[in-house]
Amino acid sequence: MPTQLFSFVQVEVPWSLGPADGRYVLRGHAGEPAYVLVVRTLGAPPAAGGPLARRRRSRPRAAAPGAPPTPVLVTRATLVAARALDVPGEHWLRECDPQALVAEAIAVLNDVVQAHRIATADPGVRPLTREQALVARVGVGVGEEVAEGRWSRAVEVPAPHAPRRVRERRHEERLAAILAVRDVALACEELTLRARADFDAGRRREAALQLRAAYEAALAELTPWAGLGDIEARLDELQELQPAADEAARRALLGGVGDEPWAAARHALERLEAALRARAYLAAGA
Repeated sequence: MPTQLFSFVQVEVPWSLGPADGRYVLRGHAGEPAYVLVVRTLGAPPAAGGPLARRRRSRPRAAAPGAPPTPVLVTRATLVAARALDVPGEHWLRECDPQALVAEAIAVLNDVVQAHRIATADPGVRPLTREQALVARVGVGVGEEVAEGRWSRAVEVPAPHAPRRVRERRHEERLAAILAVRDVALACEELTLRARADFDAGRRREAALQLRAAYEAALAELTPWAGLGDIEARLDELQELQPAADEAARRALLGGVGDEPWAAARHALERLEAALRARAYLAAGA
C-alpha cells in the first residue's frame, strides 16, 4: 500500500499562540474533520513557570547594566489537512498557491485563537497576521512525520511585499501630535479598528455589533468638527448609512448576518474609515 501524504501549512510566531501544546482536530461541515492542528512551543526560557522562578519573580531584583535581551518562546503551529492527497506530493506542491494557502491557514488559526480567547476569558490573547509570522512553510509529509514537525518536502513562503505607504509621513506626524496632546485619539477610531479586524476575519456577528458601536461613537465625536472641511457632508453620509449598520447588528443578535446586509455593513465601515481619515487630516493641519 503506498504511503499516504498529507499537505500542511506551518507558521512560527514569537509568542505563545494560546492553546496548550498538543493536537487538535478541527471539524468543518457536518462535523467532518477538516484539519489537525499541532501546536508546539519552542525555545522557552529555562525554568520558566517553576515554583522557584515564581518566588524569584515575586520581588524586584537588581538589573545588570547592558543586560542581554530576554529569550522569548516561539510557537510552531502546523495545520495538517485531514484528507490525504490524491495526487503525488511533488505535483501538488508544484501546482498549489502557497501564498493563498498560508493566508487561509492564518484565518483558520485565528479562529482557533478566538475560540481560546473566549474559552479562557482572556482579553490579552491576540490574533496573528501574516507579517508577524517568523516563517511560513507549505509542504507535504506522512501524517506522524508532519505531526512531529518534519516533512517529506516543503518550501518556505516569503511574506508578500507590503504596499507602499504613501502617507507614512502623515501617520508619523499624527502619532507625534497625539503624543504631544495636539490631537486626540477618538474612541470611535479604536472601535472602528476592532470592527475592521472582525470584518477581515469574517466574524460577521461580532463585526456588525462592533460597527454599530463605532457608528454611535463617531456621530457624537465628529459633530464638533462639522464646521471644518467636508466633515459636515461626511456626517450626513454617515447618518444615512447608520440604518445599514443598525440592521446588520439587529440581524447579528437574531443569529446571523446574510450576504446583503453584510455587504451594506462593509460599505458603511469603509465610509466611516474615510470620514475618520478626513478628520485626522484636518486635525494635523489645525
